[in-house]
Amino acid sequence: QKLYHFIQYQSMMKDQRLFLLSSSLLLTGSQSFTITPSPVARCSSVLLQAEKIGIFFGTSTGNTESVAELISEQFDGGASEPIDIDSIQGNLAEEFGKYDALIVGTPTWNTGADTERSGTGWDEVYYGDEFQSLSLLANKPVAVFGCGDSESYGENYCDGMAEIHDVFQQQGCQMLGYVNALEGYAHEESKAQRGDVFCGLALDLVNYEDMTEDRVSQWVDQLKNEGILDAPSSSVT
Repeated sequence: QKLYHFIQYQSMMKDQRLFLLSSSLLLTGSQSFTITPSPVARCSSVLLQAEKIGIFFGTSTGNTESVAELISEQFDGGASEPIDIDSIQGNLAEEFGKYDALIVGTPTWNTGADTERSGTGWDEVYYGDEFQSLSLLANKPVAVFGCGDSESYGENYCDGMAEIHDVFQQQGCQMLGYVNALEGYAHEESKAQRGDVFCGLALDLVNYEDMTEDRVSQWVDQLKNEGILDAPSSSVT
């Protein structure tokens, strides 16, 4: 019997709470109210919006991919995970269009060649109709990086980086991230050197791997100072 009365009491209190809630909503009339999203939803939204930079690479040995991962980590959520160029051929417009700025990287293999010097999927992309018709690249901020061997191939150091820089520049991109070529490098010649600077970040993981992390960190700071994270939104939805 006590249990019965307790249940009755709980039911009565529930009815009163529902009545008070209904009255409160009626009293608000036409006043608007806001449904606040959960912290998880807000966090997910921020993370999705934070990836302003797309990082794309081609690789043969894995070195360029490793550098791409370091670069992504340095942006602390502001850049995508590294994306292999082989995985997006045929879908370049959608993938490049997701981001307000791009960072693209390549190794050098076909040393001395006039074109197609990366030895990766980039060689198929550069001069194909799909890439050449990408009007969305106009004015998009782009920075390039390259991996090479400055001792064994000192006369063609990071030549592949020169090509990837030039094909994006020819598409009307705003090129960022030039690096002083006269300090800390021992190469003889490079197509990627324009006067006293490289047209991007040149790295040698064969002979100077211990310098890579610091160079990447300094370069990312440089890109931030050059405004790569401030690029106006131009993503394709």
